[in-house]
Amino acid sequence: HVQLVESGGGSVQTGGSLRVPCAASGHPDGTYCVGWFRQAPGKAREGVAVISTASGKKIYAESVKGRFAISQDSARNTVHLQMSSLHPEDTAMYYCASTRAAVVCYNPHFVTEKFPFWGQGTQVTVS
Repeated sequence: HVQLVESGGGSVQTGGSLRVPCAASGHPDGTYCVGWFRQAPGKAREGVAVISTASGKKIYAESVKGRFAISQDSARNTVHLQMSSLHPEDTAMYYCASTRAAVVCYNPHFVTEKFPFWGQGTQVTVS
């Protein structure tokens, strides 16, 4: 079965950087879409970035464009989220998610219901 494991979260000062990896296992051969989402206390879960493992297409939320970068390391089945110029508003639990439906990676609206597989999350705190 599919497993996603996030790591690398922690505390960082405003303006700092952090890279969080998502290690994936159990995906059948083929293309899939991997996304990073975040949820702050009292707020709804929101999409941050997605990447298609086949085409490499990436979509970013407006709030993180120019500051965050999503990338894949196919050899290690890992998707990274590099976060720079962090603000306190970026404080949240960050989740990795995936779906076999590669078309989801072409939808800029980050529909959480389209992602059946989720990791346990990693906390990022910016102060």
